[in-house]
Amino acid sequence: MKLPSILLPGTLAIGLGLLLNTGAVAQQNAAAGKPTTHQLKPTPTTVAWGFYDAAAQPVLRIKSGDKVEVQTLITSSPTRLEGAGVAPAQVEQSLRDIYQAVTNKGPGGHILTGPIYVEGAEPGDVLEVRIRKVELAIPYAYNAFGPTSGFLPEDFGYAKMRIIPLDKKRMVANFAPGIEVPLRPFFGSMGVAPPPAAGRINSAPPGIHAGNLDNKELVAGTTLYIPVHVAGALFEVGDGHAGQGNGEVDITALETSLTGTLEFFVRKDMHLTWPRAETPTDYITMGTDEDLTKATKVALREMIDFLMKEKGLTHDDAYMLASVAANMEITQLVDGTKGVHSMIPKKIFTGKTPQKK
Repeated sequence: MKLPSILLPGTLAIGLGLLLNTGAVAQQNAAAGKPTTHQLKPTPTTVAWGFYDAAAQPVLRIKSGDKVEVQTLITSSPTRLEGAGVAPAQVEQSLRDIYQAVTNKGPGGHILTGPIYVEGAEPGDVLEVRIRKVELAIPYAYNAFGPTSGFLPEDFGYAKMRIIPLDKKRMVANFAPGIEVPLRPFFGSMGVAPPPAAGRINSAPPGIHAGNLDNKELVAGTTLYIPVHVAGALFEVGDGHAGQGNGEVDITALETSLTGTLEFFVRKDMHLTWPRAETPTDYITMGTDEDLTKATKVALREMIDFLMKEKGLTHDDAYMLASVAANMEITQLVDGTKGVHSMIPKKIFTGKTPQKK
C-alpha cells in the first residue's frame, strides 16, 4: 500500500495503524478529488526547534484545500515546568521525548510542529490559512519573565515563573484568587520559510514570513494570509497561547499546549509583501520592525494599500479612512522585532465604496 503524503525522515513518526488508515483515506479522497484531513502530532521527527528555514525538510505533504489536525507543545522544558510546580504526570510525554531526542536546535526556543509542504505553492503566491479550531490540550499554562527579557528588564532584573490553572469548561484562567482571565486560545507562531538567502532564522522575531506574530486576534474563525517565499511554503505552527494581552509585555502570554484544525489554500490570485489577516468582523494588516514607529508605518501603509486595491479608494481617501475608522494596535513589544497591526471593521463597508479618480 502506498503511504500517505507524510515524509518520515529516519523513523516512523506516527503509529503504523494510523499511518495506514490515513493513507487509505488520503488515496480515496485524492482519487475522488476531495480535500483530505491529515493528522500531525509533535514527535522528535516532526518538529522544528527554534527556526524557520527554506532548507528544512518537510514532515507532511498536503494539497491546497486540505485540512491538518495539528498538535503543538508548550514552550518550556519538563524540568522548568516541574520546578514551577507541575506534577510530573501532567508533563506531556511528547515534550519529554523531544527534549531527550532532538539535537537539531536553534537559534530560537520555540518547538514548532512542521514544516508542512503545500503542493503548488510557489514564491510570489500567498498561503491562505483558515483557522477552523483551536483547543486547549493541557489544564495549565505558565507565565514567566527573566532578567534580560520583557519590556521592562530594568525593573525586573530576576526570573520568575507562575503556573496558572486553566478551566476548560468555563474557559477562564485562574490567575490568582479573585482574578479570572477569559481564554481566547491562539497559536502565537504560524509562519512559512523565509527567502532562501536568509538561511535559518530565529523563531522569535516575526517578519515577512509571519512566524512569531503573537497576534491575539488569530483565534478560531480567522484567516491568515502569508506571502510564500519557497516552493511548498514550508508552514510551521506552535507557541500555543491560551490568552494574551496586546503587547505581551513580560515576553510570555498564557503559554500552553494546543490542538487545532487548519485549512490551507494556495492563492495564485494574491500577491503580498507582508502577512495580513481577516476575522469575522475586521480586516487586519501587519508590520514589524525593531523600531516601533517603523513597524507602525508598515502596518498603516499596508492598510492604505488594502483599502486602495480591495475597496477602490484613492490614496488620499484611504489615508483618511484609516484615520477615522482603523485601529492601530501594538501586537507585541518583546520579540526582537516589534509588531503592530491595523484593524478596520467590515461593517463600515456597505457595498458602495467610492471609485478611484
